[in-house]
Amino acid sequence: LEYKGHSYFGQWFDKYTPTSHDAIMGPVEDFAPVGYDEAKVGEGFLKIGIGIVSKPKEPKYFFVNPYPIINPGIWKVKKKTNQVEFVQKLDDKEYSYQYKKTVQLVKGKPEMVLLHTLKNTGKRTIETEVYDHNFFVLDKQLVGIGYIVKFPYQVTGEARGSGEFGKIQDKEIIFTKDLAKNDHLQYLALRGFSTSAKDYDFSVENHNTGAAVRVTSDQPVSRFAFWSAHVTICPEPYINIKVNPGEEISWKIFYDFYAGEKNN
Repeated sequence: LEYKGHSYFGQWFDKYTPTSHDAIMGPVEDFAPVGYDEAKVGEGFLKIGIGIVSKPKEPKYFFVNPYPIINPGIWKVKKKTNQVEFVQKLDDKEYSYQYKKTVQLVKGKPEMVLLHTLKNTGKRTIETEVYDHNFFVLDKQLVGIGYIVKFPYQVTGEARGSGEFGKIQDKEIIFTKDLAKNDHLQYLALRGFSTSAKDYDFSVENHNTGAAVRVTSDQPVSRFAFWSAHVTICPEPYINIKVNPGEEISWKIFYDFYAGEKNN
């Protein structure tokens, strides 16, 4: 995924989301395409979590484009009182896999865990990247002054044409204005994290209400972007994924909800 395309996503988001406090909400995840460059027009390429999709005539891949599904695989969903498990099994001539994602609430704690397992059952290595869009909506509050994103390291980055809405200050991203419809504070590439999984760590706090969430993982960050609109705030960490035929990889993302600082 190339984040220079995100300006178009902002236009799409503004067009199709409501102007009220309602918005997309939740940990939306997306895998980069596998085999797109080598596929010819009309041939298939892989999108994990979707299946084999058809490549149209276009200048380059763009993640919001609707690609026709050739082989969706087989889905199974299992529900329990504290979790929902999604399993996709894909069998195809080149790429095959079993992907399991579980959204789990931790008993007795204000925590949510995303558990992922990807087993390569095909002939070719699956090498991709997955990111979590993290559509945060805290207490149905619109985004602006009072929202802070915190990191455990000194963070740097250049705002993309929207620096008047916020800034990076030491280990934080802070908003200096309330966002209106069509406003976005966006950083294409945040820097400062190491290759250690301990730096997959950030918090989003709403100091107007005290609502806050900390997000960590057992995997290192491969890159980090940030995007926000007037109704949602989206820190977007990426993880590299490489699974050889016959191998399996697992990873977890943890959400810890807590009462943070509240302005008087």
